[in-house]
Amino acid sequence: MALFHFHAAQVKRSAGQSAVACAAYRAGKRLYSEYYGDFSDYTRKGGVICSEILLPSHAPLEYADRQTLWNAVEKAERGKNAQLAYSFDIALQNEFSLEENIALARQFLLENFVSRGMIADFAVHQPEKEGGIQNPHFHVLCPIRPLKENGEWDAKQHRVYVLDEHGNRISDGDGNFIINAVPTTDWGKPETLEAWREEWAKLCNARFAEKGLDCRIDNRSYVRQGIEQFPTVHEGPAVRQMEAKGIRTEKRGLNRWIQVTNTLLRDTRKKIAALLTWLREAQAELAAASQQPKEPTVAQLLMDYLSIRKNGRSDWNYRAASKGMTIDLKRVAHAVSYMQTNNIRTLDDLQERIRLAEETTTSVREKSGRMKEIKKIMDCLDSLRQLKPLADEYNAIRWKKSREKFREEHKTELNRYYAAKRFLDEHADETPSNRGVLRAEYDRLSAGCEADSAALNSLNADLNELKQIQWCVNLVRANMQPLQTAEQTSAPYQKQEEER
Repeated sequence: MALFHFHAAQVKRSAGQSAVACAAYRAGKRLYSEYYGDFSDYTRKGGVICSEILLPSHAPLEYADRQTLWNAVEKAERGKNAQLAYSFDIALQNEFSLEENIALARQFLLENFVSRGMIADFAVHQPEKEGGIQNPHFHVLCPIRPLKENGEWDAKQHRVYVLDEHGNRISDGDGNFIINAVPTTDWGKPETLEAWREEWAKLCNARFAEKGLDCRIDNRSYVRQGIEQFPTVHEGPAVRQMEAKGIRTEKRGLNRWIQVTNTLLRDTRKKIAALLTWLREAQAELAAASQQPKEPTVAQLLMDYLSIRKNGRSDWNYRAASKGMTIDLKRVAHAVSYMQTNNIRTLDDLQERIRLAEETTTSVREKSGRMKEIKKIMDCLDSLRQLKPLADEYNAIRWKKSREKFREEHKTELNRYYAAKRFLDEHADETPSNRGVLRAEYDRLSAGCEADSAALNSLNADLNELKQIQWCVNLVRANMQPLQTAEQTSAPYQKQEEER
C-alpha cells in the first residue's frame, strides 16, 4: 500500500555516533575510520539493494568513494560533540517496480539535495521484517558542512555582529561585542525539511497519476489533514518477540486499544458528518416549504411522517394497512421516547445532540494522545535511570582507545541513553519529570479506556437512533407539498373503520 514515511535526524558525536560507521551500515560495506582507527564491517548485513553517491559539480571527484568522503567529513569536524551529517530514511512505494523506485529516489535527491550543493550518499533497502518500515525504502546521508566552490569544506555558520539603530556594534558590557551565529545554509531549517517532505509527496503522487493509480500519499500529519485518527506507538522487535511468546506489554496493549478506538472514531465521525450535512439541507428545505412562521418541531415532522405513510396505504386492504401502521407507530414511539429522554424538540436540538457527540470523540482522541505522550516520557526516564551508570562509566574513560572500545561494545545502549536525554532536554519545559505522577496519570487514563470504548459504542447507538429520525424526516422532505396534519389525514381511516 502507498505509505508516506520521511524521517530526518542528525549523526552526532555527542550521541556516540560515527559518520563512517553510519555510512557503512546503510551501504552494507566495510569501511575504515581514520578518526577512530577501526573498521565498521556490515558486509553480512543483507537487505541492501543498491547504493550510490551523488555529487554536486564543484565536489572533488574522490568523494565518489564512500570511505574517502566520510573520513574527510570526520577530519573536518574537530569538536568532540560535532554534528557530522543529516540522516534521512524515506519510504518507497510498493506500487512501483524496483527500477522505478530507484529512479524516483535519484530524481528526488538530484532536484532537491544535489541542486543545493549537498552531497547525497544513498542506499536502497528492502522492507524491514520486524518493527521497521514495511515498504522498500532508502537511506540518505548528507554532510552538514557545505563545500566551497573550490571543493574545500566551508564553515557551518558565520558570526554576525548585532547592531543598534545607528548601525554600530552593541557591547555586552565586558568589552566584547554581541554576535549571532548565522547558518551558512538553510539545510537545517524546519521550513526546508517541510518543503522536502512536500516535494517527495508530490513526486510520488505525480507518478501514481501517470500510472493511473488512485492511491496518494500526504506529507501532512493526521491533525493537519483533518483526519480524526492518531498514530500508534513504535513497538520494535523486542516488544513483538515478547508478545509472540504470550507476554503482554504496555506498548502493544496501548496500540491494540488505539487501533480499536481509531476504528470506532472513524465510524462515529462519518455518521456525525453525514447527519450534520443532512441537518443543514433539511433545515433549509423545511424552512422554505413550511407555511408556518416557525420551523416545525421534530415531533410535528414525525406526525407528518405517519400521515404520509397512512396516505400511501390508501389502496391496501385493512389487515396489511394496519400491520404497516403498527410498524410505523413503533418506530415513531421509539423515536419520541429517545427525544424526550434527550430533550430534543427541534432540528436545532438535534444538531446540538450531534455536537455533543463530537465532543465525546474529541475527548477520547485527546486522552489517547496523552497516553502515548506519557508512555514516551516514561520510556525515556526509564532509559536514563537504567543506562546512566553506563554513560557515566563511558564519560569517565580518559584513554581514547579504551573509550572507543567501550563505545563499540555498548553502542546500542549509549545511543538509547543519549536519544532519551535529547528528547527530555528538548521537551524540558513541557515534560514533568516526576515518574510517580506520570505513572498515576497513565494508570488513570488507562483505567478509563474501557469506559471510553463503552462511551463510543453508546454514542454509535445514539447516532443510529438519530439516523432513524433522519429517515422519517427525509420521507417528509420528499413529500413536501403543503403538508397535511395528522388530524386531517385521520378521517379516511375513521371512515374506513366505520364501514367495516
